[in-house]
Amino acid sequence: MKTKDEGLQKLTNENINRVLNLNQITPDDLDKLNKSEQDKVMEILTERLNNTKGIERDNYWEKIQPFIQGETRNQYWENNHNKMIQEITAFIKDYGRMPSKTELAESTGLSRQTIHKHLKEYASHPQYLGQIEQFKFITSKVLAKVFQFAINGDMSAAKLYFNAMGCLGNKQTPNNTLINTQNNFIQINGKVISQETLKNLSPEQLNEFEVIFNNILPDATKTINSSK
Repeated sequence: MKTKDEGLQKLTNENINRVLNLNQITPDDLDKLNKSEQDKVMEILTERLNNTKGIERDNYWEKIQPFIQGETRNQYWENNHNKMIQEITAFIKDYGRMPSKTELAESTGLSRQTIHKHLKEYASHPQYLGQIEQFKFITSKVLAKVFQFAINGDMSAAKLYFNAMGCLGNKQTPNNTLINTQNNFIQINGKVISQETLKNLSPEQLNEFEVIFNNILPDATKTINSSK
C-alpha cells in the first residue's frame, strides 16, 4: 500500500511530466503547478536548453518562449551573439577567411537558421544598439587619450585628433554630440586655441596651423603642463 508521501510524489511527477510533454508551455500551464513543481520544471528546462544544439535547440526555445521574460530573452540573444563573435574571430585567425554559416553552426552549436536570422537582424536589435551606445559613451575618454599623445609630440595622434574634430578640411562630418561635449583646448603663450576657433578657419588656414603646430609643439606642451 502506497504511503501519503509516495502518492504526493507520484502526483508531482505526473504534473511535471504533463507540462514538459506539451508542444508549447504557456504561463497558464506553469500557474497550475505549485512552487516546488514550477522550480523543478524550470530546472529541467534550463538544463535541456543548455545541452541541446542546432535545430533541436531552436525547437526547445520555441517550446518555452511564451513564458520567457524580457531579461532572459536578452541574455539568450547576447549568448548567441557572443558565441558567434568568438568563433568568427578564432576562425579568421586560424584560416584567414570568414567562416561559412555551416562552419559557424558547427563551431557554435547554433543552427544555420539561427545564425542567418541573427546576422540579418542583429544591427537593429536593441541589445546591439545598446552596445553601440556604450562605445559612444566612452568616446570622450578615448579622444582625451589621443589628445594627450598629441600634445606630447605624437603627430599621428594630433592628425587623428584634428580629423575626429573635423578640423583638417577633410570633409568629414564631426559627431555633433562629441563636439558639444568636449572642453579640450590648446594654450600657447596665453592664447587659447579652442575647438570653435579651429572650426571657423578655412582649409588653407587649417593646413598652415597644422604645420605651425608641428613646429611649436614642444613649447605648447610646456605651456599646457605648466598651467595644470
